[in-house]
Amino acid sequence: MVFHCSSGTSGGKQKMFPRNNKYLENIKFIFYYRSLVISKHIDGLEHGKGMVFNFCTSENTTPSGLPSSAASTSFFKSDYFKNRPSYWHWSYTSPDEVILCSDTKQTLYCHLLCGLVQRDDVVKVGAAFVTILVRAINLLENSWKEICTNIRFGHLSEWITDISCRDSVSKILGEPNPELADLIENECNNKSWEGIVPRLWPKAKFIECIATGQMAQHIPTLEFYSNKLPSISSSYVSSETMFGINMSPLCKPENVSYTFLPNLSYFEFLLVDAGDKTEIVDLVDVKLGCYYEPLVTNHSGLHRYKMGDILLVTGFYNNAPQFRFVRRGNLTLSIHLEITTDEDLLNAVTDAKMVLESSNLMLMDFTSYADISTTPGHYVLYWELKAKYRNDIVEIDKNVLVECCYVVEESLNNSYRVYRSKGGLIGALEIRLVQQGTFDALMEFFITQGASSTQYKTPICIKSTEALVILEENVHACFFTDKSLSLNFSS
Repeated sequence: MVFHCSSGTSGGKQKMFPRNNKYLENIKFIFYYRSLVISKHIDGLEHGKGMVFNFCTSENTTPSGLPSSAASTSFFKSDYFKNRPSYWHWSYTSPDEVILCSDTKQTLYCHLLCGLVQRDDVVKVGAAFVTILVRAINLLENSWKEICTNIRFGHLSEWITDISCRDSVSKILGEPNPELADLIENECNNKSWEGIVPRLWPKAKFIECIATGQMAQHIPTLEFYSNKLPSISSSYVSSETMFGINMSPLCKPENVSYTFLPNLSYFEFLLVDAGDKTEIVDLVDVKLGCYYEPLVTNHSGLHRYKMGDILLVTGFYNNAPQFRFVRRGNLTLSIHLEITTDEDLLNAVTDAKMVLESSNLMLMDFTSYADISTTPGHYVLYWELKAKYRNDIVEIDKNVLVECCYVVEESLNNSYRVYRSKGGLIGALEIRLVQQGTFDALMEFFITQGASSTQYKTPICIKSTEALVILEENVHACFFTDKSLSLNFSS
């Protein structure tokens, strides 16, 4: 018996789950199934490779001596992955030794290097989550000169010290290739990195990564770098179980629904907003248009897991229900009696991004906090901004940021606006800008607390006092709005 560890960033606490080989079989099944679905919608993949940013993290042991690790680590170290079939969905530009390296920085760098050396073979760019792809592009922005030097002279940087990783990557790097180094250097030297992904990997047909739920905030950034290359959220998975497949892979990210596969686990559903009545239904009994929280009994033991995700039934594929991920059930902000969910906040920040488009700025990441140290209490958003063009200084226009504050507040629900406008029960929302790299430091903090670097998701709402200290130490500007908010008393 071994244990899987959850990321620990969605709900603020890392969880452990017992696991047997059925879980690994289900991962392999999901990989195979989603490759068939994608092949049905996209042609010309048969002879290509994927530049996929797969990772392993270090394994730990429980107090009783049983092994524990991230679910992805268990799979990549298993025979199910080592003995995988040889066709495009399982064919990667990086050798397995790169994936198995436990140093994520070395792994990320080597993934980029191998992908660039084999750029003409890449038909897919992928990662478990969109955040990993954004991290990879950020590393490329900071390291492309070093990568070009490696390619130009056919020699891997000395700081890549993992022996197996170094030997395998050196074989792929091969002889000096100044022509390829010049080509990459020319693209990366452009002032704008808009569309850098198809410029460096011209045969890439799509991007595969999870970009639903709280990951949706990174879609505009991904679209900027990928020139709106099709982005596919192919499957809904967790540390507890596999759930289902996106049968319409080319749909817009906001329209993604997952068809649940009943052979993966025993699924039950708790009806949301049922009042005092606790109504649990089976998979076959869910109703179109209703909201549910899934309950899972997997193949690893008689454990019934309450997932904490809120799902909407959007349709049926044959008789199998299809669900759209709406939000996490336990992530909310509240100062008075209002409840602001992560979905509310994501939608409001998305509206505010439209204001940012008038400037030379991109929102790279954000989180929030209900600050009750002031009277009245108020919402605080921590934003990390970046210039669209390389080497440009992030110039802050006060009017733009004040307008962003207003748009966020206007986009929140009516109960928030009522308490904000009447009686002084909620103070004005505040945007605090943080230095570039702050959210990387935040990620490193959560990893030291046990979060998985491969599953990390920036928390929408911060509850850790230590994490707040990291954010506060990097604040360099604060903004409020003094505009009155609109009210709708019929809602």
